[in-house]
Amino acid sequence: MMTRRSFIGTAGIAAAAPAFGGMAVQQQSWKSPRGTVSMEKDVVFGKGGGMDLRCDIYRPPAGTEKRMATIHFHGGGFRAGNKESLSERVQPLASRGYVAITAQYRLSGQAKWPSQIEDAKALIRWTRANAGRLGIQADRIAVVGYSAGGHLALFTAGTADRPEFEGSGGNPGVSTKVAACVAYYPVTGVRPRADGSADALLPPGSNEAAHRAASPTSYITSAFPPTVIFHGLEDVTIPVESSQRLFQQLRDVKVPSELHTFDGVPHVFDSHPEFADPSGALADLFMDRLVLNPRKYPPFGG
Repeated sequence: MMTRRSFIGTAGIAAAAPAFGGMAVQQQSWKSPRGTVSMEKDVVFGKGGGMDLRCDIYRPPAGTEKRMATIHFHGGGFRAGNKESLSERVQPLASRGYVAITAQYRLSGQAKWPSQIEDAKALIRWTRANAGRLGIQADRIAVVGYSAGGHLALFTAGTADRPEFEGSGGNPGVSTKVAACVAYYPVTGVRPRADGSADALLPPGSNEAAHRAASPTSYITSAFPPTVIFHGLEDVTIPVESSQRLFQQLRDVKVPSELHTFDGVPHVFDSHPEFADPSGALADLFMDRLVLNPRKYPPFGG
């Protein structure tokens, strides 16, 4: 059975090296069955209010490059969490040829909505603006989100280039359109609390209309990018029914989509290596056949 140690391989830390505008960043590397994944830590990509926003960049093993980026948003209920929590979970995609970028965004205790989506879009713009230095094609950017981060992934996917959500975090005028969305047990809606008060993500006094406007499912149209959803059937934090409804909503407007459910596993099931790597393989197949090498399949018996 694969262990946590065998999944991530051996990590090494190299001396800080110049990258992106000459700023020194810490570099690390991981060995995987598919080669060595290297990482550049704490690269500044924009501003969130008055604070620098940083990301970690995981580069694929030499010879596997697909010239596509995946931007990853962590979970934590918008109250907690950080980009470092994704260091192991991005390995399945990074080791398969994707440039995987883990994002910092302001938490609800630091700033209220729409600050979080503005930070997410700032990273999409930065990634597109730096496509050449990242070794990707500018139109090959996917968003990947986990729980609350799934909300951000879905929201960015449905609101490309909408001025009210773009913010001023950097690289103005660069498109925030994405090529695909990957959502792990995502938060699909924002609702008032039982006592009628606003969700902690939103400013105090926000009404029901404001909650709907902050919900990703309010922006699903036929223009939504191809989307794949992963959910554990024993998830009691975010019940699988929310992803089932999301999947049906995507199908209703004919968005290419898949829903993969896993029996007997809870929230954050992909922290277990035996599910993380197969999920990465499914996401890879999905993006390969719908973005990288689009193809259709004839009926059986053709």
